[in-house]
Amino acid sequence: MAEQVSQPRNWSSRSIGAAWQHQFFYLLLRLGGRRAAYLFLYLVVGYYMVLRPDQRAKCAPYVRHRFPAAGAWMRFIHSYCMSLGLGRALLDRALVGILGPERLRIDVDQREELLGLVAEGRGLVLMTAHLGSWQAALARVDFLRRPVYMLMHREAGDIDRHYYEHQGEESPFRMIDPTGFLGGAVEMLTALKQGDIVSVMGDRMLGADRNSIAVEFLGGEVHFPYSAYKLASASGAPIAVLFNHKTGPDSYRIELVRVIRVPREKGRQGEEFRPYVAEFVRALEEYVQAHPYQFFNFFDLWNKEG
Repeated sequence: MAEQVSQPRNWSSRSIGAAWQHQFFYLLLRLGGRRAAYLFLYLVVGYYMVLRPDQRAKCAPYVRHRFPAAGAWMRFIHSYCMSLGLGRALLDRALVGILGPERLRIDVDQREELLGLVAEGRGLVLMTAHLGSWQAALARVDFLRRPVYMLMHREAGDIDRHYYEHQGEESPFRMIDPTGFLGGAVEMLTALKQGDIVSVMGDRMLGADRNSIAVEFLGGEVHFPYSAYKLASASGAPIAVLFNHKTGPDSYRIELVRVIRVPREKGRQGEEFRPYVAEFVRALEEYVQAHPYQFFNFFDLWNKEG
C-alpha cells in the first residue's frame, strides 16, 4: 500500500542575499558580461561556504546521499561545487534577460519527438526537476507552438528576478499557483484537454500535499508527488521528462530522457501510480549520477518529517 503523508513545508523558495547584492551582479553582467559576474561569484560562494554554516547545511542532505563515502573536506568541496553551479545557473538566467537570449546557446535534443507528442492533440505534461538553469531552458520550448502553463509558487518578497522581468516583459508562461484551489488541478486539466502544455516539477512536494508516494532515491526513501500522473491518466496526455544541464561556459543541453504514458482512468490511489513515479525517479537518479553538481534541490528530501 502506498504511504500517503502530509509533509509540513519547512523550506523557502526565496533566494539568499540582499537586494543590493542581486543588483550588484546584474550590474556586473551589464558592464562586464558573464566572465566578470562569474569571477565575483567564486568569491561570494566561498564566503557563504566558509562563514555561513547554515548554507552548507542546505547542501548536506543531497551531498551525503550522492557522495556517501566522502569525508568532511570532500563534503565541503562538493557543497561548494553545488552552490557554485546554482550561482552560475542563476546568473545565466539573468544573462538571457539582460543581454539577450543569443548570449546563451541551448541545444534541444529529440525536437521531432517532442513535436510528435504535441501533435497527438491530447496535451503534454513537461515534467522537469531542479536541474541546470531550468527556467531559461524552458524558454526554448517555444518551437512547440502551444501555450505553456507552469505550476510554480513564488513567495511574496522574493527579490530574485526571472529572465523576462529584466526585459520588463510579461511571463511567456501562464502561471498556475499550486497553493490555489485544488492545487491548480482544474486549471491544469483544462489546459491539457485544450491540447496545451503543462510544466510541473517532479522532484519536490509543495505545501501539505497528500498526493505523495515513497520511492527509493540515492539510497534512501523519498516522497515524490504523483498528482501529475493522475492528470496524465485523466487527460490521456503523455509525460515528457525533460532535463537540462550546463555543457559549457555559455551553453546548455535539454534532453528528453523519458516519455511516460499512464493508462487512461488509472485510478486515484497512490499505489496505482507507483511504476510511473519510480520511472521518473530512476531517470532523475541517472541524471544526478552523471551531472552531480547540476541538481539544485536544497531541501532535505529524505527527512520524513518534511
